[in-house]
Amino acid sequence: MKFYLINGSNRRKFNTAKLIDAVAEGITDELDNQNKTAKVEIIDLYTLEYKGCKSCLHCKKIEGKYYGTCPIKDDLNELLPKFWGADALILGSPIYFRNVTGQMRCFLERLLFPKYVYGGESLSKPKHTAMIYDMNVSEEISNEKYNHIYDNIEDFLEYTFKIKPYSLKVYDTYQFKDYSLYQHNFDEEAKRKQMEEQFPKDLEEAYNIGVQLVKDVIDAKN
Repeated sequence: MKFYLINGSNRRKFNTAKLIDAVAEGITDELDNQNKTAKVEIIDLYTLEYKGCKSCLHCKKIEGKYYGTCPIKDDLNELLPKFWGADALILGSPIYFRNVTGQMRCFLERLLFPKYVYGGESLSKPKHTAMIYDMNVSEEISNEKYNHIYDNIEDFLEYTFKIKPYSLKVYDTYQFKDYSLYQHNFDEEAKRKQMEEQFPKDLEEAYNIGVQLVKDVIDAKN
């Protein structure tokens, strides 16, 4: 079994990374509980050199060399086949400017478009996935402004991998170690309270997603 966790944040020790780590911990603990072994790897997108889709359409050329795959020669070239062949993919991104990060957006284009068939069924085999978002806005603002972003990403994940993804949204996150150093209009005390009281619950939910993904993958193999 192979589980890949994709971190779409450059802050590799902050909120998104902690959530990804919690999923990984849930995966490894449940694997141990079930006496199973698997490859569990975290990939930090900001350590890679790559671009988004170039619309060369080689992935759509019937009987072409690159049908259903991607010809772009960069750091994703060897990784994408591993992701397509994995048992589960977990993707995490902060929300920047009302969307996932640019790195995550480019990654999603390269991951999903080669398997997309105009008017037909995805070229991918079924795969379990999860999408994790964290953001500095409240749940109310997120529901008002961002739901179409989540729906779009998760619709394509479900189309491509034929299984509805798990979705975790983490709100009102703590952004700075010292708020006095930055321009902002946030209530630091309220932010800190959210971090201390709510974020541990978010980490627990992320952990539980990892546990459930292992169960799902094992069930699918039986």
